[in-house]
Amino acid sequence: MKALFYLGLIFTSTFALAQTIPESGDVSDVRVIRRVEQHSGASLLWEPYIAQWKEKHLVVAFGAGIPGKTDMGDIFACVSTDDGDKWSEPVPVFDHNQRQGALQFAYANAVLYKAPGQDIMWCFAMRCPMNYQHSEDSQLVAAYTGDGGRSWIPVELAMHYTQPLVIVAGIQRIEENGQQRFLLPAQRNTRRNDPRGIREQFVLSSTSLLDWKLAAYIPQEESNRIFLHEGNLAFGDSENELKIVMRTARQDDVKDGLPIDPPRAFSSVSKDGGRTWSIAKEEPDLWNSVAKGFFGSASHGTHVYVYNDGPAWSRMALRYKIQQAGGAWGEERTFFDAGTHNSYPTLIEVAPGEFRAVWDSGTQTRHRTHIRFGKFHLDTH
Repeated sequence: MKALFYLGLIFTSTFALAQTIPESGDVSDVRVIRRVEQHSGASLLWEPYIAQWKEKHLVVAFGAGIPGKTDMGDIFACVSTDDGDKWSEPVPVFDHNQRQGALQFAYANAVLYKAPGQDIMWCFAMRCPMNYQHSEDSQLVAAYTGDGGRSWIPVELAMHYTQPLVIVAGIQRIEENGQQRFLLPAQRNTRRNDPRGIREQFVLSSTSLLDWKLAAYIPQEESNRIFLHEGNLAFGDSENELKIVMRTARQDDVKDGLPIDPPRAFSSVSKDGGRTWSIAKEEPDLWNSVAKGFFGSASHGTHVYVYNDGPAWSRMALRYKIQQAGGAWGEERTFFDAGTHNSYPTLIEVAPGEFRAVWDSGTQTRHRTHIRFGKFHLDTH
């Protein structure tokens, strides 16, 4: 009996220890915005995106998954007016229960954007017929808020690009001859349900955020093609240069998402406003094992890359590297590590070198059970 008692005590202590692994990393003021248990019937919470309405007023949009679907559900938004310390109850942005005539859709992958000079914030997402299993064959949809994320109004877009797409990364604004243009990275991945489908990374362009056209596909070597996707846009190292850094996987593998060898991110640059791009090449210092990494630039020109280390699909700790303007990538640092699943980080700069971040998180054994927020100071030393 005593042996059983002590065995149970050891098991309980070990289990408690496993559940209380301390958080480590350079992200501070970490908060949990939402948990899956707070969304009745939801199977997961995933892919959050963050934007700033005004000083200390932040908006985060995220997905709540429908059971039985891979990555389809509803899009919700939460608001913080104290720089992320406390968060409001969520409001729906896109609700799969609201039919459009005889049609019913589910949604995925919110992307928030507030253009300079506009008193509204946009939420772009993917709309997919409910009879589909996954969201790889979606169409672009949008809504806007005029009250800082507390209510949303849907908008039908004028799409000149009419093929299926997937979005997951943010909009990059550029200026040409005094006119602003907006670039949105996207991808096609229609091979899951069609052996002759297409897997390509491309960029959409708009001057109004309402009408979107195909700007360009990202080219690559024909002799050794891979699956380039989930690319993040930012300004490059030189004046008038744009750079996209992309997640990678093997082109010939459709179902499992096998990593390339070695597992590296690929990049491409444009010097004409996103109309043409260089042939994609490996980033030898940037790990990517079939997981979205965040790539962005600070106002002083420093680049940051946040990613999952480890093997494909483990998606546990988040690491990061920084690159001084025109320099080499630095050593790996820890962004967030708690012995749990973490993925799909997104960052925004709210002041020079000061970022706010969100990502989907989980437990040691289950991914995407809650949405986390944190503050990140870009230390360039």
